[in-house]
Amino acid sequence: MEKTFFVIGTLFSGLAVAAGAFGAHGLKNIVSAERLITWEKAVRYQMYHGLALMLIAWAITQWWNQTNTLQAGGWFFIIGTLLFSGSLYYLVFNGSLDLNGISLGLVTPVGGVFFVLGWLALMIAAWRG
Repeated sequence: MEKTFFVIGTLFSGLAVAAGAFGAHGLKNIVSAERLITWEKAVRYQMYHGLALMLIAWAITQWWNQTNTLQAGGWFFIIGTLLFSGSLYYLVFNGSLDLNGISLGLVTPVGGVFFVLGWLALMIAAWRG
């Protein structure tokens, strides 16, 4: 599982670099300054948690007796990234978090909760490991 988390972490981080470049060069003349700030926040959190996934992969090799806790943390980071950063990217392009009349306003904070759960899982594994 550590290889999977490392690969996904590098994918998220590489895509964050590409998304950051796109925001700086492709979006700056298309969206408002406020939306560009939102884009940058999505990129930043995606990068942080891509790196966190690589940290989880490393931690699994160090604290093998905490693999279940670390795997949960890795999945929390993946889900958090998809919900948090994904919803912010969607918001930048669409101006709202509505999808066919359904409000997705809670998606972003739920993604943030998954981030916190991931960091909590990593802390517990380190403490026990």
